[in-house]
Amino acid sequence: MAQVILVNADGTPCGTADLREAHSGEGKLHRAFSVYVFRKRGTELLIQRRSATKMLWPLLWANTCCSHPREGETIPEAATRRLQEELGFTCPLQEHSTYVYRAEDPGRGVEHEHVTIVIGEADKDVAPHPDPAEIAEWKWVPVAGLRTDMERHPEDFAPWFPIGLHTILSP
Repeated sequence: MAQVILVNADGTPCGTADLREAHSGEGKLHRAFSVYVFRKRGTELLIQRRSATKMLWPLLWANTCCSHPREGETIPEAATRRLQEELGFTCPLQEHSTYVYRAEDPGRGVEHEHVTIVIGEADKDVAPHPDPAEIAEWKWVPVAGLRTDMERHPEDFAPWFPIGLHTILSP
């Protein structure tokens, strides 16, 4: 089973845990990353609907991709790996900022993560090839309309997605 890197509130590693163990009970604070890939000078964002087989928040819309780094892997390396694995392409990525959040998916589990936001700008002609085990569907959306949709229908989006997008778009 996959392992996650446990961290304290400032992101300092303090051990490892089994992925399922970290997402059950009260949740264990662990390192994660969220990738936001834009195009057209940041006016469109590639979003995905999580697969129906996902342990947490299946079939909700989320940012381009998310995951957990492996031991010995930097966040940019992990983000590039997961972008390729989930969507079949890569683009230049850079770390943006971090935040900590906790959210419960009733009856399924909990996220308690120290998240590093990673952003990228894709070529306008990039053609995603999603892994159906990870992604039910994907689309490019105008950022302005996305913010409105999140306000009107928060139940359609994974809980970390609006936090990250707001952080990216804040001056």
